Order: sequence, then structure tokens, then C-alpha cells
Amino acid sequence: MSSFTSSEHSKAARKLSIKPKPSITIHINNHYHSKVYTTGSEVAGYAAVSPQNDVRFDMLQIVLLGTTKTRIDAVNIPQATAHTFLKLVMPIPESSYPVPRIFEAGMTYTIPFTFVIPSTLTLNACSHPIANDAIQEHHVRLPPTLGSWEKDDFAPNMSRVEYVIKARAFRDDDSGASTKIIEAGREIRVLPAVPEDPPLSITKQDDLYVMSKTKALRKTILSPKSGKVTMTAQQPGAAVMSPDGQNISPTTVPLDLEFEPAAADAQPPKVTGVSAKVTAVTYFSAVGVSNFPNLKTWRRSFGAEGRGSYSGTASASTGPVGDVRWTRHLASEARRDSGYSSEGPSSSDSDNLLGDATATARAAAQPPKKKHKAQSPSATAPSVVDTARLQVPVRVPAHKKAFVPTFHSCIASRVYVLWVTVSLASGGATAHVTLAVPLQIGVASLPGVPNPGPTAMLSAQDSSVLNAEEELPPSFEEVEEADAQGYRYRRPSQSFERAGFGRGGAGGGVLPGYAEHECRRWTALTAMTAH
Repeated sequence: MSSFTSSEHSKAARKLSIKPKPSITIHINNHYHSKVYTTGSEVAGYAAVSPQNDVRFDMLQIVLLGTTKTRIDAVNIPQATAHTFLKLVMPIPESSYPVPRIFEAGMTYTIPFTFVIPSTLTLNACSHPIANDAIQEHHVRLPPTLGSWEKDDFAPNMSRVEYVIKARAFRDDDSGASTKIIEAGREIRVLPAVPEDPPLSITKQDDLYVMSKTKALRKTILSPKSGKVTMTAQQPGAAVMSPDGQNISPTTVPLDLEFEPAAADAQPPKVTGVSAKVTAVTYFSAVGVSNFPNLKTWRRSFGAEGRGSYSGTASASTGPVGDVRWTRHLASEARRDSGYSSEGPSSSDSDNLLGDATATARAAAQPPKKKHKAQSPSATAPSVVDTARLQVPVRVPAHKKAFVPTFHSCIASRVYVLWVTVSLASGGATAHVTLAVPLQIGVASLPGVPNPGPTAMLSAQDSSVLNAEEELPPSFEEVEEADAQGYRYRRPSQSFERAGFGRGGAGGGVLPGYAEHECRRWTALTAMTAH
């Protein structure tokens, strides 16, 4: 026989007296678990409130929230940061509220909502100090969902990006303060449209990337060097994802090979294989980041403001590169054609001829030197180099991993590094040369939805500057004539700079290939508008 104490009786009474909380559920039309929303997608549905007891309320709110969350596991106290970059509030007309404002027991109340995924954020979403306007232009783009995909998206637990639809009811107390009485949320996955950005301005201080590397070649381990090969990469175009994230287009990495033989009869190496892998690097911070974290300053300030990074690597497939044909040049011609010279730049051909004539005259004036030893033919022969170009097709493994587009937000970023390795055979030995090039992953926009970019922040009046012929930069002769007349050429408008056109990238200079990129993008937009 069992008996209850007074304390047990009081606990049981409290359990019986607790009123069940009113239930609220969120229904999204045509939604399923793996559905992905992108720029311009409509998210529509309704919130259903089914209370078991009468519930008085004063206000009902349905919002779409976008939040970035980071966590820094510091030595003393972990730092957790949440940044709400998006808040869309669904207007609820007064006619939709019950009179009086009481959710009655046994009734079901439905409140419809409709949201559209925007192309950009407001400028208020990025209010911390930044190095230049190009940083802010990236920070007001929508970041993709991070850390909530069905497949591994290389995201650590310290960095998450979430989009949640929340429905909540508030009640005002006697003091006028609002208290949240019920709330429900439902997360959705967002993959915003991301345009192709101009190439990065990479310098030697950017140790995340290796754009060129030189390696000595030998026929055998004990044999002398047969020469050295230098491999230089150009930044590939963006790999573009479909709006649902299921497919990613391949990209091509241009590689330039240059072989400097140690002897005139040395033959260039044979390309025996090409392989690639991709590394996803996620940066996260406890405070707003003022620069691009993948360039220069991230490691120098690591730990000062609570920052961290996490990387994951996956193999990438490469296509056939075809037959590699080497072309032999004189070393001076090859360097002049490629735009660089190890002996320094030359001003003009006339200066070279003048220098050669002066050197010849000086040599003739010197008394002849006694020859101690005959020089070999290879020593007197002009130096030569062999050059070749490879086009390496690369496809990232979208069927194995969940890739998100390259993005930079206020406290989190995602960039990709593409490692390309070329195997070279010289005699009986094999050498491997590996480069680390930046890979941008973009997302295509839905049909009829313009792709967001730097010009999205321009007004119609400001954008006309791009097409106005009279606003083009003056020629060199015009500038000299204007200076002579005391005329000062006016600088571009402020809105022109804020869109990222007036300033350079993280390095402060003009990004390479920017004008060509904008021309292609504006041509595509013009063709789309014409149709």
C-alpha cells in the first residue's frame, strides 16, 4: 500500500493546476524539408493558433528573421555573438484581429503571411567601422544558410547563418511593457543569388593563395639540375550554382608553364597528370570585421578581437588538358612578351639599342683580356626558355558536399581555395608543382530576377553615369590641356564610389579585370531588359 506525503500532494496539485500553453504552428505553402529559397522567391503560408484555454493578447507578429551566430571559445569566457541582419515584418490589418482580442479555447485562428526574399539588405545592417565601401557592399548582401544543410557544408559549430519565420503574440501589462506569451518558429534554407565578382588583387602578403611557384628539375636524384620550371596561374572564373544548389558549373584554371633549361640541349618536362582539390575556409568573429578576412590582415589581428577560422577539404575532379605543346623562345623575348623581366623593366627599344651601342663602345675601349680557358658552346649561346599553357577544367563535388556561395558578412565569411597540382616527368624523375588559387562560387538568379551586384545600390540617375559618354575619364592630352587652363577635373560622385566603382579592393588599388567584368555584366543586363 502506497501513501503520499504532504509535499507529494502539493506537487501533484501544482501539476494539475498548470494550464497548458496555447499551441501555434507555422504552415508554408508548397514547402518540403529540402526546399531551397533564393532571391525573389515567395515564402507564403499561415500561422495557426489553437489554444486549449482562453488567452488574452494585445499584438500578434509574424516576422522573417535572418541571423548570424558566432562563438569564440576563448581561454577565460566563451564569446557568443548574434547579429540580426534581416527582419521582415508581415503587416497584420486590424480587421484580422478577433474582437475582443482573446484566443478562445477550442477555436483555431489562422493568420496568413507572405514574404519575398530580398536581393540586398539595408545599409543599417552594417553599421560597424569598415575599411572601404567595397567591404560594405559585400556586407549588405544576403548571406546563405550556413550549418543547416542535409549534407556537410564545411561549417563549424562556431559559425551559423539561419533564416527563421516566427509567429508570436504579446500581452501588455499595467506598466505598458509587452510580454511574449506564445511563440513558434520554422527554419527555411536560403541560397541568395550571388553575382561574379572581379578578380582579387593578390599580393605576396596574401599567404592564403599561391599564384606562382618555381621548382628545380633533375633527370635522376643524383644528376645535376636539368633546369627549373615556373608555373603561374590566373584566377579562374566563378563556378556558378543553380538556384536550388543541386548543380555547380565547372570552371577552368589557366596555367602558364615556363621551363629554363640548364643547358641548350635540355628538353622541357612532360606533363603526366593534373589533380585538384578544394578547401572551404570559414571565418568568424565576435565583432564586426572591417576588411576581407582572406586578404592580409586576418592573421595579424587574430585573437585581438576574438576571431577564428575553420577549413575543410574535398577532392575535385579535373578534365583532360589535351596535348601540351612547348614553344621555345629567347629568354629576353619570353619575358618581354609576358610583361615582366628578372633584370628590371626597359623603357623602350631605342633605349635598349642605345645601351647596347654604349656597352659595345666601352668594351672596345678596354684592353683585351687574356683568355685562360675556352668557353663551352653552351655558355656563349643565348639563353632560351620553353613555354606552354594549360587549360585545366575543374568541377567541385556538389554531389558529396553542400557548397554555399562565397560571401562576406559582418561577422562571418566563406571563401574557397582551389589547389591545382601538375605532375612533370623529367627523365626518370617526377616533380609535382602545386598552386593555391582563389575560387569564387556564385549562384544564378531565377528567370526574370536581376542578379544583385554593386550597381544594385545605385539609383537610376547614378547608373546613367555608367552609360553616359561625356562622363568617361579624360584622355592624357585633355588632362594636360585642362591643367594648363587651370581647370580641375571633377571627381566622381559619392554614390559612384559607394557602389564600389570609385575605390579599389582591400589592397586600395583598382581590381584587375574590373572594367571588363562590368562591361560583360551590363551587356547581359541590357540584353535581358530588351527581351
